[in-house]
Amino acid sequence: MNNSLDNNSNDIDDLAHDGSNYATLTDALEQTVFESFDDGLYIGMMSGTSLDGMDTVLCQFNNDMADKENTNKENTIDEENSQPAMQLLATYSQEFPPRLREVLLGLCQPNGVNQLVPEAGEPNSELDWFGWASRAYAEFASEVVNTLLQQSNTDPESVLAIGCHGQTVRHRPQMGFSLQLVDANIIAERTGISVVSDFRRRDMAVGGQGAPLVPAFHQALFATPDSTRVLLNLGGIANITVLPALTNSADSNLDNNVDSADNVIGYDTGPANLLMDAWTALHTGNDYDAKGAWAQSGTIIEPLLQQLLTHAFFAQPYPKSTGREDFNLAWLQDELQAFKHANANVSYSAADVQATLTELTAISASTQISMFTDTDKNSSVYVCGGGALNDYLMTRLQAHLPHCTVQTTDDLGLAPTWVEAVAFAWLARQTIMGETGNLPVVTGANKRVVLGQVCFA
Repeated sequence: MNNSLDNNSNDIDDLAHDGSNYATLTDALEQTVFESFDDGLYIGMMSGTSLDGMDTVLCQFNNDMADKENTNKENTIDEENSQPAMQLLATYSQEFPPRLREVLLGLCQPNGVNQLVPEAGEPNSELDWFGWASRAYAEFASEVVNTLLQQSNTDPESVLAIGCHGQTVRHRPQMGFSLQLVDANIIAERTGISVVSDFRRRDMAVGGQGAPLVPAFHQALFATPDSTRVLLNLGGIANITVLPALTNSADSNLDNNVDSADNVIGYDTGPANLLMDAWTALHTGNDYDAKGAWAQSGTIIEPLLQQLLTHAFFAQPYPKSTGREDFNLAWLQDELQAFKHANANVSYSAADVQATLTELTAISASTQISMFTDTDKNSSVYVCGGGALNDYLMTRLQAHLPHCTVQTTDDLGLAPTWVEAVAFAWLARQTIMGETGNLPVVTGANKRVVLGQVCFA
């Protein structure tokens, strides 16, 4: 399928004079372009706060994954011949080039690029670095997409769109903005596929925090009529999605259900891999604490844990979101200095701090999850993101949630490392179809809106 739109004036005239009364351009497009985008291939891309690499997926969405928010659509599922709502056809992940990752880390913190030593031809100001990194990120993303296409033997023309979140370098919901770094024009040009990006700012334009956005996808794919489910994403930042049981059995095929979507709860609970990875890199030279083995070798420093939990974010009511602006290595080092000053007689090792950071993630997330699970019933918590591979963290979560079964999204049919990338493929599909992608109850927005900007190939 050719992704370009035929901008034929005769076709537009036909639309205008065929006797139909279209109130808006969107109404007209829904009758022409968008209706054929329900099924099809989409690519999703995600590089999270932890900056451990670029995850890319190729997905097939079927029309039984109808948008829950559009109650006017009829259930089109053939009960006897229905296919899975989403099929994960191919995946590919690649680490960032070292220099690009270094620059991105610098940009993620105010004035962080001041620590960079420019090489020949490189920028020497923060704004120039932003432009440099936007282009470099897009070139890298294009390479990753083309590798995915090559390895899966997929024709670019068969892919309807790429959903690329970009790299968040500043998230200031209290100031009404969020910056995701990527030049979607380059990706569209290098791959020949239309690109949807800049998902957060439309939600912020209607009063939302622009995050988290993934709960809408969780609702579409994972909600069930049988029970309440909790999704815990452990990326650089931890966030939860509480999915209430769907209100009738017809919803089990992911058909429309406004009431259930309106009852979804989702928000950031605090740091996850972000602090653990930074502390590990500082003291071991490794990018992350594999399986949490280093943390497990240490001992939790209880008074330090209690001090870290006094961060103002933990006491904020939801909806709420956070990032490196609130939790970063400099913040941690300041906290350690304050702890030393107040606890001169307490000795500890770097491994003890890692154990404490792991516990910080476990207890801050589990405290929030406990608010929405019944201690008299065995509830299910499904973990996704890189933190799902941290065995020690998973053990600590289970210890704090004895009334829950803590498992990964593998048990729901989707590997934990690919959930967020698939989510942005789905969000791209929502945009291309002219469907809303945010949940106001989650982000705090005053209405549902179509997210993102489209760069047509």
